[in-house]
Amino acid sequence: MVSPIINQINTIFVHVSDLKQAVKWYSNLLGVNFDLDSVHDPVYNMMINHHTGLTLDAGQAGMVKGKNPSAYPLFNFHTDDIRKSYQYVRDLDYTIDSEIVDFNNFSFFTIKDPDGNVIMICTG
Repeated sequence: MVSPIINQINTIFVHVSDLKQAVKWYSNLLGVNFDLDSVHDPVYNMMINHHTGLTLDAGQAGMVKGKNPSAYPLFNFHTDDIRKSYQYVRDLDYTIDSEIVDFNNFSFFTIKDPDGNVIMICTG
């Protein structure tokens, strides 16, 4: 059977408790310019590439989000240089969840955003 669903991820949602803090954190991580004056609840959309976006979602007024983060990575960001990326994250003073793990042709480490969401940075 042919599926009418396109084989591509459109948007990844990350539930956050403080939208402006999350926008600043993710923008700094990715080296993306941002203007906190243009950030308004409940969501902020960041384009990652020409297909995928990252939606930071604080929820509607009165709704509390970001209180039960997963202990496992929600998704990963790619890097060509794992050690340079690790040092960059350290320089940002972000929470490192796991040290660099090296496989044959694949390396990764994990970090936590301000809400405790685990994000993987990886090669390969």
